[in-house]
Amino acid sequence: MEFIEKNIKGVYEILLSVKGDERGWLARTYCANVFKEKAGINDFFVQANHTFTLEKGTIRGLHYQIEPHSELKLIRCIRGKVFDVAVDLREKSPTFLHYISIELSPENNNMFLIPKGCAHGFQTLTSDCEMLYLHSAFYSPEFERGCRYDDPKINIQFPLIPTVISQRDQQHPFLT
Repeated sequence: MEFIEKNIKGVYEILLSVKGDERGWLARTYCANVFKEKAGINDFFVQANHTFTLEKGTIRGLHYQIEPHSELKLIRCIRGKVFDVAVDLREKSPTFLHYISIELSPENNNMFLIPKGCAHGFQTLTSDCEMLYLHSAFYSPEFERGCRYDDPKINIQFPLIPTVISQRDQQHPFLT
């Protein structure tokens, strides 16, 4: 695994090392020792989620959990292609309200590591997208929060015109 730190502290694009032969291939997607060595991660993942999104252009997010249930997320697209986004919501961070985006797909074999204090969302670039998430905290609805995908303070430049956005995501507040 190769860890590429992005312009927001703690946000990494992780490139997988694929080993293959006539049977197919294998790629290690998580190793606690490697995550500690390469990114200083001491958290362990306690929950895994798998999402399926039907329509190209759909936006999911921006979601996060607040303390004491804030979470580190490791995200991978296993079918389709997505424009994945992390937004820094840590008020004392020099990159507060900045965002990083990367394209995730099975073809580029990369993952996105998003630290505590950052919101996450994505837009599907193809139909029929599947995503795998690992979380370092259990889902706690009372600590879940969201902000608007179209918040002008963040100004995310999504590549496609949105086609589907859940009512819940449309009702997230703008940042003040």
